[in-house]
Amino acid sequence: MRDFEGELAQRKQAGLYRTRRQISGPQQPELTSDGKPLLSFCSNDYLGLANHPGNIDALRHALPETGLGGAASHLICGHHDAHHQLEQRLAEFTGRGSALFFSTGYMANMGVISALAGRGDTIFSDRLNHASIIDGCILSRAKVRRYAHGDVDALATMLAQTSGHKLVVTDGVFSMDGDVAPLKELAQVCRAHDALLVVDDAHGIGVLGPQGRGSIAAQGLSEEDVPVLIGTLGKAVGTSGAFVAGPEVLMDYLVQKARTYIYTTAMPPAIAAATCASIDLIERDDERRRHLEKLIAVFRQQATAMGYQMMPSETPIQPIMVGDNWTALELSKALEQQGLLVTAIRPPTVPEGEARLRVTFSAAHSEADLNRLLQGLSSCRHLLPSAGVAV
Repeated sequence: MRDFEGELAQRKQAGLYRTRRQISGPQQPELTSDGKPLLSFCSNDYLGLANHPGNIDALRHALPETGLGGAASHLICGHHDAHHQLEQRLAEFTGRGSALFFSTGYMANMGVISALAGRGDTIFSDRLNHASIIDGCILSRAKVRRYAHGDVDALATMLAQTSGHKLVVTDGVFSMDGDVAPLKELAQVCRAHDALLVVDDAHGIGVLGPQGRGSIAAQGLSEEDVPVLIGTLGKAVGTSGAFVAGPEVLMDYLVQKARTYIYTTAMPPAIAAATCASIDLIERDDERRRHLEKLIAVFRQQATAMGYQMMPSETPIQPIMVGDNWTALELSKALEQQGLLVTAIRPPTVPEGEARLRVTFSAAHSEADLNRLLQGLSSCRHLLPSAGVAV
């Protein structure tokens, strides 16, 4: 116990200690945190669908027919009609042959990566990939080679030097930087070197591309270009769970091999029904995405004019680079004192010396909400060290 206490003390001293907030009520921009009303700019509910009345009604109406729990794994007696209908809807929405419904994005990455590669194989992973991708690579027991963030030339060289089965894994939209992977170039390189490309589009689905079909569709790519697409449903879709989509033979293979699919209880069927309703909303509601794009453009222009160092992102993830852990925490605290919830992101989530404020936008934010955030940032500029200010 002393070892644990000592490590916790070290984390506190380094500005790396983490705490949980207790949220009351539904997830929406105006929420209650530890009993205090705050305007949130740190949620991944990019389209404002987590509290959408249509999705809530779909869940409510499904419950009498489906019951609450999944009760068993998909391979025992847990694979409900509602799960099957969602998988068909996800395949159609993403332009894929088939899809599987997982319990979480973390489980999807762990299960898919460890099923598609193993001892004697090689996985190539972008240096800024999400922790769930990293852990999936480790679980696979394959050899893992990391390439510099977005560096397709470096990846091509590494692939050319490697024989055997090769898997390339990348985020579509990087969760802490907000930039988009060069998927066209990655697809070309993987085709040239006979590597299987896996894209986790957790932060792109619903937001990017025609009708919100994600970063792969936004770059005009098909299932042939990107055989394996992973996505989460708890972000822009606003419900819960995750999925993998691709050729039918590959999905059948994952049913046999993906341990995080095989050995876990199926998600509540009513969640699947609500998710189908949410995908219908995403597909037909371009106005939400247009409003979101406008908020992002105005924010970037005005925050930059104030002297904040904005990272190169056109997605709802708009990080402000700060650098120092304590300064990032101080900025976050100062904004919270003004009723604004903006999270300070610190190592090991981001590299050492790259602490930042991770500002995220939702289509549920109004222009008045944006103005409140900009006013708050304006009043906090004096807290930034010169290293954190654009010149």
